[in-house]
Amino acid sequence: MTTVDTFINRYDNGLGYSSHIYNHNLIWKGALDCVAFEQTDIKNKLLALDKPCYIVKLAGKVGVTNDGYLAPAEHGAAGQLELITSIPPIKSQQLGDPSFLSFYGVKYAYMTGAMASGIASEEMVIALGREHILSSFGAGGLPPERIETAIHKIQQALPHQPYAFNLIHSPNDMAVERQAVDLYLKYGVRIVEASAFLDLTPNIVYYRVAGLSLNDANQIEIKNKVIAKISRREVASKFMQPAPPKMLQELLQQGLITELQAKLAAKVPMADDITVEADSGGHTDNRPLVCLLPSLIALRDEIQAQYNYSHPIRIGAAGGIATPESALAAFMMGAAYVVTGSVNQACVESGACEHTKKLLAQAEMADVTMAPAGDMFEMGVKVQVLKRGTMFPMRAQKLYELYRTYNSIEEIPLAERGELENKFP
Repeated sequence: MTTVDTFINRYDNGLGYSSHIYNHNLIWKGALDCVAFEQTDIKNKLLALDKPCYIVKLAGKVGVTNDGYLAPAEHGAAGQLELITSIPPIKSQQLGDPSFLSFYGVKYAYMTGAMASGIASEEMVIALGREHILSSFGAGGLPPERIETAIHKIQQALPHQPYAFNLIHSPNDMAVERQAVDLYLKYGVRIVEASAFLDLTPNIVYYRVAGLSLNDANQIEIKNKVIAKISRREVASKFMQPAPPKMLQELLQQGLITELQAKLAAKVPMADDITVEADSGGHTDNRPLVCLLPSLIALRDEIQAQYNYSHPIRIGAAGGIATPESALAAFMMGAAYVVTGSVNQACVESGACEHTKKLLAQAEMADVTMAPAGDMFEMGVKVQVLKRGTMFPMRAQKLYELYRTYNSIEEIPLAERGELENKFP
């Protein structure tokens, strides 16, 4: 049974698909030869989102067309097609939460996420920004001087267009995290994508609160916007709530924020947007989007009822968003916006080398696995990586096992140490 057949059967069985859109007083008018009755042609008609869609029935056969028009029914007339339903054109700009568009000054409820080490490159951020699409520069793993160079290049190319910079959690070297925040505040980077956070840190709180002020209407103005990419409910809860009072007091004592900013911080959440990161090619818990997204939407609603923010937090979706079908599925589940990541490595503008692009182009769904993360190696955190055509995941796992088993290089048996020195580049 085809998708269209299933739809019609449900329609005829009275399950409610037509309760708000079917009108017995309307009929479809147009040339019969523009109506598609074959499955492939029907699919093409249904995918033409920029055109109206009319589903009709003739002699028991269901057809679809994007042409013609609706008109009042002609009572007593014979031979008319039966109008089952009609749907107006759907523009890409209509998908997702419209407040995402106005808040960031973009055309679509869509952004590209940061891929570390500049794989989400300046060229990618600039190319998308010029089209008014939000893109996050992959600052993770880069030294401060490299990030500073990227800031200058992107700001020069996008003086009025949107862009974001990644702030990756660095639990083993908080100074790295702080250096990035200092650069973002120094150069007025107004949108940060916070990723891999296990908890709130003084650095992300400092960035957020340092941008709070009151406007001429005595309303809170949030200059430093935060999009938090999260895969755990308990971490999401912390970004959905105001900054912890203890951290605010410490920042106040250090002279990094003002008393007014500390007071305003109690009235706004730590993040404007929460990106639900499901089974992605990064720091992830391999959680399915179909479970994780509804859970965090419900959590947002609970916290919104508690704090009554003037601008509720939006919940977006990431992880496996690589096809039109997956993007549409995320929107249908209630995502305010969608974020793409690994798929963007295939772009001409990405910072991935040609060898990597070729490997990814040949990869199938089963060609990935989990491996110890380089930036959180000692903590046992894992990231999803490509296993086809590379020895990285096996070698990374071996290194982690050696790290857990022995206290020093000298304790490793000579045979294993020799293998480590000769086969692990």
